[in-house]
Amino acid sequence: TLGNILRHAFLIIITFVAVLMILGELGIQLGPLLATAGIGALAIGFGAQGLVKDLISGFFIILENQYRIGDVIEVAGVSGLVESVSLRKTVLRDLQGKVHTIPNGEIKVVSNFSKEWSRSVLDLGISYRDDIDQIVDLLIRIGKEMESEEPYKSAILEPLQVLGVEKFDESQMVIRMMVKTAPLKQWDVGRELRRRIKIRFDEKGIQLPFTHRVLIWGEPKNK
Repeated sequence: TLGNILRHAFLIIITFVAVLMILGELGIQLGPLLATAGIGALAIGFGAQGLVKDLISGFFIILENQYRIGDVIEVAGVSGLVESVSLRKTVLRDLQGKVHTIPNGEIKVVSNFSKEWSRSVLDLGISYRDDIDQIVDLLIRIGKEMESEEPYKSAILEPLQVLGVEKFDESQMVIRMMVKTAPLKQWDVGRELRRRIKIRFDEKGIQLPFTHRVLIWGEPKNK
């Protein structure tokens, strides 16, 4: 990212200096020309405050390394993979393939899903009739199995943590678990973890809860 910006900046500077040198060799007085250019630049500056805001915001985004090409982020209400970053704009491509171009001046809050490491957080609903300790032990064993098999062995940075019962719902208890992963691997690990939980629950005869509704109907009473 910095390499692209520096190359463009050097190209602009070299072009500007070269034009001035050529004009000087042609005998054109540069003083009045530069004064006129300065007045024009001042007028343009008043009308390009948004552009200046974009450039300043882009400078600090790059300086502070808030995100870089290849990260998955959420900014200005959209999320996606960062395809390019410049001083003026950030370009994202979302899961559906749509390309979003966002002026850096519009970016207030940046949510980076892939900076240094990621985390997959899963909530699992179980029946009130099930043994909580038995299910927690089963989940930990599933996590250990994934940690010993590729490609998940290299993707999982820390063992699966089962935090316990998160809440009581109307028809289920919710157990929360989380696993620390390499950047951008949280979705792959989460999907595989859900798949293995479903398979293991079926083997053990543990049924995932679902909402039940009782309907009552009949003949209206005669008046």
